[in-house]
Amino acid sequence: MEGEEADVGRKRMRQSVEDKQIMVTDAEETVGEETEDGVPLSEQMQLDIASIHEKINSFTNLVSELMESGKSLLLEISNQFGERLISIHKEQTDKWEQEIRELRLLDAANEETNSLLHDARYLLQNVHIDS
Repeated sequence: MEGEEADVGRKRMRQSVEDKQIMVTDAEETVGEETEDGVPLSEQMQLDIASIHEKINSFTNLVSELMESGKSLLLEISNQFGERLISIHKEQTDKWEQEIRELRLLDAANEETNSLLHDARYLLQNVHIDS
């Protein structure tokens, strides 16, 4: 599943790179273009169109950089989250294992006390019988 998502991400990046190349090509082709009426564009109009294409390319680069930055940030946060989650699990497991050890010690102490009380009752019963 993750492999497929990574492939989709790569495909998007490849598409983005292809789009950038197309935009650059479009900007280069704009110089010397004609309008739909067949009237050649003025030099100023061609410069304005080239400027807009440059803005598009610049914005596309910015978006691409932000996307990469966001991906790396999310990956880092995801790794930190995973490490912290594992740490919390280990701490809780250790805490419960300590509780188990304490319960076993308490049980052993209770068994010993129960045995002593049983022996004391036996001795008291023998004293009453002997009297």
